[in-house]
Amino acid sequence: MSKTVSTVNAPNAIGPYSQALIHNGVAYLSGQIPIDPATNQLVEGDITVQTERVLQNLKAVLEACGASLDTVLKTTVFLKDMGDFPKMNEVYGRYFASNRPARSTVQAARLPRDVSVEIDAIAVV
Repeated sequence: MSKTVSTVNAPNAIGPYSQALIHNGVAYLSGQIPIDPATNQLVEGDITVQTERVLQNLKAVLEACGASLDTVLKTTVFLKDMGDFPKMNEVYGRYFASNRPARSTVQAARLPRDVSVEIDAIAVV
């Protein structure tokens, strides 16, 4: 049986999907974009500011699942411009300093609300 998870500490889903689902002790998190959950507005700033907000959102959903950054198994990073990879990677590395999950990073033609970065995750609960 799957359990749907949501938290007010991350942006509401903007479509017919859940922030996360837990199934058999594994949390599957939907992609997060740089929306401030307090204002429901996109954050202003470059890729470092946007990546910071995305990872804060992911952390909030992980916590709502009973997981943490330390239990993440896999992430997928979607970038608007692969040229932003070094700056995104620097911020990402601070969040995953002790646990370095498997990761795929791809350049996407266009992301929701035309943001520069989106990240999803799979974690053990």
